[in-house]
Amino acid sequence: MCKRSKDPYKGMYNFVGGKVEEHETLQEAAYRELFEETGIKKEEIILTHLMNFQYFISNIELEVFVGKLYTEISLKEEVNPLVWISRSENFCDCTRFAGECNIEHMLQQVDYYRNIVFKKL
Repeated sequence: MCKRSKDPYKGMYNFVGGKVEEHETLQEAAYRELFEETGIKKEEIILTHLMNFQYFISNIELEVFVGKLYTEISLKEEVNPLVWISRSENFCDCTRFAGECNIEHMLQQVDYYRNIVFKKL
């Protein structure tokens, strides 16, 4: 996870991510953003599109990808400090984690579909 250095959610933990560029597919953007923010290369992970969140009032669509690393890696920070955080944490703690419990919801979906998602990977 990254500790955000700017708003929204400045100072809080969040997943890494960013915007899709005009010429990219969603999958290409996910791999590019992951590499830019962490140094994780496409050859080190397979990403699967898990879910979307649509925020109509703010006109934002959040695409969520999940992946499994196949090798030990060294993280390379772009802007935000990076940390590994245990799944046992309370991701609904809105004083520490961004997204008003969205992170917990995403992780519950990964847990629920683990056998399906990671079977493909």
